[in-house]
Amino acid sequence: MRDDILEKLQNEIHNRCLAQTNQFGIGCYYHIVAVVNNAEVLARKYGADREIVMIAAWLHDIASVTDYSLYELHHIHGAEMAGRLLKEYGYDDQKIFLVQECIKNHRGSIDAKRNSLEELCVADADAISHFDNIPSLLYLAYCQKGMGIEEGKEFVKEKLTRSFRKLSPESKKYYQGKLESAMEVLG
Repeated sequence: MRDDILEKLQNEIHNRCLAQTNQFGIGCYYHIVAVVNNAEVLARKYGADREIVMIAAWLHDIASVTDYSLYELHHIHGAEMAGRLLKEYGYDDQKIFLVQECIKNHRGSIDAKRNSLEELCVADADAISHFDNIPSLLYLAYCQKGMGIEEGKEFVKEKLTRSFRKLSPESKKYYQGKLESAMEVLG
């Protein structure tokens, strides 16, 4: 495991999330940390290459936090940006390709085929990360969107339900308890 690269990526992403140009604010950093943590758990569970999964998890939203205008195709732009950054770090070209494939196929909102365990881990970790950031979803609903109590609660429940549906069948079984607990708390 290249801990030196993981540390550099964590710092790089943290700095980009703090930048004035990041329209998502620092909350995006906490989303990315949750993706990294869940990706590591899933990589161990499924026997995927942990290094590839964790690097891709750190970089999966790099385009979005760097330039909001890239958001719509952030999976494509992010893969390109990740490739350039990892080359600067002297990372292996073959492994860069694998990381880029994870980033290209991480979005649950597009119908991307996941061709490897690593791609599956990053995509599922991205979807389930919303369950680790319920306070930020509530903040989005109540503070940023100005919703009332019931409307905001339903907004968050719908977001979590959509996220859960994006999971692979195996991850749905693994994370079923997280869904049930979140729905119980939200009422």
